[in-house]
Amino acid sequence: MTSIDLNADLGEGFGRWRLTDDERLLSVVTSANVACGFHAGDAPTMRRVCELAAARGVRIGAQVSYRDLAGFGRRAMDVPPAELTAEVAYQIGALEVFARAAGTRVAYVKPHGALYNRVVRDEEQARAVVDGVVLADPTLPVLGLPGSRLLDLAAKAGLPAVEEAFADRAYTDEGTLVPRGEEGALVTDPGVVLERSVGLARGGVVALSGRRIGMRARSLCLHGDTPGAVDLARRVRDALEASGVRVEAFA
Repeated sequence: MTSIDLNADLGEGFGRWRLTDDERLLSVVTSANVACGFHAGDAPTMRRVCELAAARGVRIGAQVSYRDLAGFGRRAMDVPPAELTAEVAYQIGALEVFARAAGTRVAYVKPHGALYNRVVRDEEQARAVVDGVVLADPTLPVLGLPGSRLLDLAAKAGLPAVEEAFADRAYTDEGTLVPRGEEGALVTDPGVVLERSVGLARGGVVALSGRRIGMRARSLCLHGDTPGAVDLARRVRDALEASGVRVEAFA
Protein backbone atom coordinates (compact mmCIF):
# COMPACT_ATOMS: atom_id res chain seq x y z
CA MET A 1 0.00 0.00 0.00
CA THR A 2 1.22 3.51 -0.83
CA SER A 3 1.88 5.62 2.26
CA ILE A 4 2.67 9.26 2.93
CA ASP A 5 3.38 11.50 5.90
CA LEU A 6 1.40 14.70 6.52
CA ASN A 7 3.37 17.58 7.99
CA ALA A 8 2.40 21.12 8.95
CA ASP A 9 4.27 24.20 10.17
CA LEU A 10 3.26 24.75 13.79
CA GLY A 11 4.17 26.92 16.77
CA GLU A 12 4.34 29.97 14.52
CA GLY A 13 3.40 32.46 17.20
CA PHE A 14 5.30 34.78 19.48
CA GLY A 15 4.27 35.97 22.92
CA ARG A 16 0.50 36.57 22.96
CA TRP A 17 0.25 36.37 19.15
CA ARG A 18 -0.63 33.03 17.56
CA LEU A 19 -0.78 32.25 13.86
CA THR A 20 -1.54 28.52 13.67
CA ASP A 21 -4.26 26.42 15.32
CA ASP A 22 -1.72 24.00 16.74
CA GLU A 23 -4.01 21.85 18.86
CA ARG A 24 -6.53 21.12 16.11
CA LEU A 25 -3.90 20.59 13.41
CA LEU A 26 -2.12 18.11 15.66
CA SER A 27 -5.26 15.96 15.54
CA VAL A 28 -4.77 15.57 11.77
CA VAL A 29 -1.08 15.62 10.84
CA THR A 30 1.53 12.96 11.56
CA SER A 31 4.55 15.29 11.76
CA ALA A 32 4.87 18.82 13.18
CA ASN A 33 7.46 21.30 11.89
CA VAL A 34 7.94 23.42 15.01
CA ALA A 35 9.28 26.97 14.69
CA CYS A 36 12.45 27.31 16.77
CA GLY A 37 12.43 31.02 17.55
CA PHE A 38 14.24 32.44 14.53
CA HIS A 39 11.32 33.12 12.17
CA ALA A 40 8.57 32.57 14.75
CA GLY A 41 8.04 30.78 18.05
CA ASP A 42 9.35 31.37 21.53
CA ALA A 43 10.23 29.14 24.49
CA PRO A 44 6.69 28.81 25.95
CA THR A 45 5.23 28.15 22.49
CA MET A 46 7.84 25.53 21.68
CA ARG A 47 7.24 23.79 24.99
CA ARG A 48 3.45 23.82 24.54
CA VAL A 49 3.54 22.44 21.01
CA CYS A 50 5.99 19.69 22.00
CA GLU A 51 3.70 18.64 24.85
CA LEU A 52 0.65 18.61 22.57
CA ALA A 53 2.49 16.68 19.84
CA ALA A 54 3.87 14.12 22.27
CA ALA A 55 0.43 13.52 23.76
CA ARG A 56 -0.96 12.78 20.28
CA GLY A 57 1.93 10.68 19.02
CA VAL A 58 2.88 13.26 16.38
CA ARG A 59 6.56 13.38 15.37
CA ILE A 60 8.36 16.63 16.17
CA GLY A 61 10.59 18.30 13.58
CA ALA A 62 12.82 21.34 14.04
CA GLN A 63 11.88 23.99 11.49
CA VAL A 64 15.09 25.95 11.24
CA SER A 65 15.38 29.29 9.47
CA TYR A 66 17.35 32.45 9.00
CA ARG A 67 17.23 34.81 12.00
CA ASP A 68 14.36 36.93 10.68
CA LEU A 69 11.43 37.42 13.06
CA ALA A 70 10.31 40.63 11.36
CA GLY A 71 10.18 39.00 7.93
CA PHE A 72 8.84 35.63 9.11
CA GLY A 73 11.93 33.99 7.66
CA ARG A 74 10.84 34.72 4.11
CA ARG A 75 13.40 37.42 3.25
CA ALA A 76 16.57 36.56 1.36
CA MET A 77 19.62 36.80 3.63
CA ASP A 78 23.33 36.18 3.20
CA VAL A 79 24.60 34.42 6.31
CA PRO A 80 28.22 33.25 6.54
CA PRO A 81 28.33 29.42 6.43
CA ALA A 82 29.97 28.96 9.83
CA GLU A 83 27.37 31.22 11.41
CA LEU A 84 24.50 29.42 9.70
CA THR A 85 25.84 26.04 10.81
CA ALA A 86 25.95 27.20 14.42
CA GLU A 87 22.47 28.74 14.23
CA VAL A 88 20.93 25.59 12.75
CA ALA A 89 22.46 23.47 15.52
CA TYR A 90 21.32 26.03 18.12
CA GLN A 91 17.71 25.88 16.94
CA ILE A 92 17.64 22.08 16.94
CA GLY A 93 19.15 21.99 20.42
CA ALA A 94 16.60 24.45 21.80
CA LEU A 95 13.68 22.40 20.53
CA GLU A 96 15.25 19.15 21.71
CA VAL A 97 15.13 20.38 25.32
CA PHE A 98 11.35 20.76 25.17
CA ALA A 99 10.81 17.59 23.16
CA ARG A 100 12.70 15.53 25.74
CA ALA A 101 10.84 17.21 28.59
CA ALA A 102 7.62 16.08 26.88
CA GLY A 103 8.88 12.49 26.74
CA THR A 104 9.90 12.41 23.10
CA ARG A 105 12.64 13.87 20.88
CA VAL A 106 13.27 15.89 17.74
CA ALA A 107 12.75 13.39 14.93
CA TYR A 108 13.82 15.37 11.85
CA VAL A 109 14.84 18.81 10.53
CA LYS A 110 13.20 20.99 7.87
CA PRO A 111 14.38 24.44 6.72
CA HIS A 112 11.78 27.20 6.51
CA GLY A 113 10.94 29.92 4.00
CA ALA A 114 13.84 31.69 2.33
CA LEU A 115 16.32 29.16 3.68
CA TYR A 116 14.25 26.26 2.29
CA ASN A 117 14.28 27.80 -1.17
CA ARG A 118 17.93 28.88 -0.99
CA VAL A 119 19.25 25.39 -0.27
CA VAL A 120 17.55 23.95 -3.34
CA ARG A 121 20.41 25.26 -5.49
CA ASP A 122 22.95 27.02 -3.22
CA GLU A 123 25.61 24.45 -2.36
CA GLU A 124 27.37 26.57 0.25
CA GLN A 125 24.21 27.34 2.24
CA ALA A 126 22.96 23.76 1.86
CA ARG A 127 26.24 22.40 3.20
CA ALA A 128 26.06 24.79 6.15
CA VAL A 129 22.59 23.50 7.04
CA VAL A 130 23.73 19.89 6.76
CA ASP A 131 26.77 20.64 8.92
CA GLY A 132 24.46 22.18 11.52
CA VAL A 133 22.26 19.09 11.60
CA VAL A 134 25.29 16.82 11.94
CA LEU A 135 26.61 19.02 14.75
CA ALA A 136 23.31 18.69 16.63
CA ASP A 137 22.59 15.02 15.89
CA PRO A 138 24.22 13.02 13.05
CA THR A 139 21.23 10.64 12.87
CA LEU A 140 18.47 13.17 12.13
CA PRO A 141 16.54 12.92 8.84
CA VAL A 142 16.39 16.07 6.70
CA LEU A 143 13.16 17.04 4.93
CA GLY A 144 13.42 18.99 1.68
CA LEU A 145 12.55 19.43 -1.97
CA PRO A 146 13.25 16.48 -4.31
CA GLY A 147 16.41 17.06 -6.33
CA SER A 148 17.68 19.80 -4.02
CA ARG A 149 21.32 20.32 -3.10
CA LEU A 150 20.20 20.02 0.53
CA LEU A 151 18.98 16.45 0.17
CA ASP A 152 21.96 15.45 -1.98
CA LEU A 153 24.45 16.74 0.59
CA ALA A 154 22.44 15.31 3.49
CA ALA A 155 22.58 11.85 1.93
CA LYS A 156 26.33 12.18 1.32
CA ALA A 157 26.75 13.10 5.01
CA GLY A 158 24.92 9.94 6.06
CA LEU A 159 21.68 11.68 7.04
CA PRO A 160 18.34 10.21 5.90
CA ALA A 161 17.14 12.47 3.06
CA VAL A 162 13.34 12.69 2.91
CA GLU A 163 11.58 14.14 -0.13
CA GLU A 164 8.67 16.52 0.45
CA ALA A 165 5.86 17.89 -1.72
CA PHE A 166 3.32 20.72 -1.36
CA ALA A 167 -0.34 20.31 -2.28
CA ASP A 168 -1.08 24.03 -2.08
CA ARG A 169 1.96 25.42 -3.89
CA ALA A 170 2.48 25.62 -7.65
CA TYR A 171 5.48 23.97 -9.29
CA THR A 172 7.70 24.96 -12.19
CA ASP A 173 8.46 22.49 -14.97
CA GLU A 174 11.78 21.81 -13.20
CA GLY A 175 10.01 20.64 -10.04
CA THR A 176 10.84 23.70 -7.95
CA LEU A 177 8.29 25.88 -6.16
CA VAL A 178 6.94 28.93 -7.97
CA PRO A 179 8.04 31.96 -5.87
CA ARG A 180 5.28 33.26 -3.60
CA GLY A 181 5.29 36.68 -5.21
CA GLU A 182 4.36 35.32 -8.65
CA GLU A 183 0.79 34.89 -9.87
CA GLY A 184 -0.55 31.37 -9.32
CA ALA A 185 2.10 30.43 -6.76
CA LEU A 186 -0.53 29.49 -4.16
CA VAL A 187 -3.21 26.88 -4.88
CA THR A 188 -6.33 28.01 -3.03
CA ASP A 189 -9.16 25.92 -4.51
CA PRO A 190 -9.86 23.13 -1.96
CA GLY A 191 -10.95 20.69 -4.66
CA VAL A 192 -7.70 21.20 -6.56
CA VAL A 193 -5.67 20.80 -3.36
CA LEU A 194 -7.38 17.46 -2.66
CA GLU A 195 -6.77 16.24 -6.20
CA ARG A 196 -3.13 17.30 -6.07
CA SER A 197 -2.63 15.63 -2.69
CA VAL A 198 -3.71 12.25 -4.01
CA GLY A 199 -1.69 12.77 -7.19
CA LEU A 200 1.46 13.64 -5.25
CA ALA A 201 1.06 10.54 -3.09
CA ARG A 202 0.91 8.56 -6.33
CA GLY A 203 4.02 10.23 -7.76
CA GLY A 204 3.01 13.15 -9.94
CA VAL A 205 1.69 16.71 -10.12
CA VAL A 206 0.64 19.21 -12.77
CA ALA A 207 3.02 22.18 -12.99
CA LEU A 208 1.82 25.77 -13.35
CA SER A 209 2.42 25.51 -17.11
CA GLY A 210 -0.01 22.59 -17.34
CA ARG A 211 2.73 20.04 -17.86
CA ARG A 212 2.57 16.87 -15.75
CA ILE A 213 5.82 16.14 -13.91
CA GLY A 214 6.96 13.22 -11.80
CA MET A 215 7.30 14.04 -8.11
CA ARG A 216 8.48 11.48 -5.60
CA ALA A 217 7.55 12.44 -2.05
CA ARG A 218 7.51 10.69 1.32
CA SER A 219 5.90 13.66 3.09
CA LEU A 220 3.19 16.14 2.12
CA CYS A 221 3.18 19.64 3.61
CA LEU A 222 -0.06 21.35 4.61
CA HIS A 223 0.43 25.02 5.45
CA GLY A 224 -1.06 25.84 8.84
CA ASP A 225 -1.23 29.60 8.31
CA THR A 226 -3.81 29.60 5.50
CA PRO A 227 -7.51 30.34 6.16
CA GLY A 228 -9.46 27.15 6.88
CA ALA A 229 -6.24 25.17 7.31
CA VAL A 230 -7.66 22.67 9.82
CA ASP A 231 -10.71 21.78 7.74
CA LEU A 232 -8.60 21.49 4.59
CA ALA A 233 -6.08 19.27 6.37
CA ARG A 234 -8.85 16.91 7.48
CA ARG A 235 -10.25 16.78 3.96
CA VAL A 236 -6.81 16.04 2.54
CA ARG A 237 -6.28 13.18 4.98
CA ASP A 238 -9.74 11.78 4.26
CA ALA A 239 -9.13 11.98 0.51
CA LEU A 240 -5.79 10.19 0.81
CA GLU A 241 -7.20 7.40 2.92
CA ALA A 242 -10.27 7.04 0.68
CA SER A 243 -7.94 6.56 -2.31
CA GLY A 244 -6.06 3.77 -0.54
CA VAL A 245 -3.07 5.81 0.65
CA ARG A 246 -1.94 5.04 4.20
CA VAL A 247 -1.13 8.20 6.22
CA GLU A 248 1.78 7.64 8.59
CA ALA A 249 4.87 9.42 9.89
CA PHE A 250 8.14 8.88 8.02
CA ALA A 251 10.32 9.22 11.13
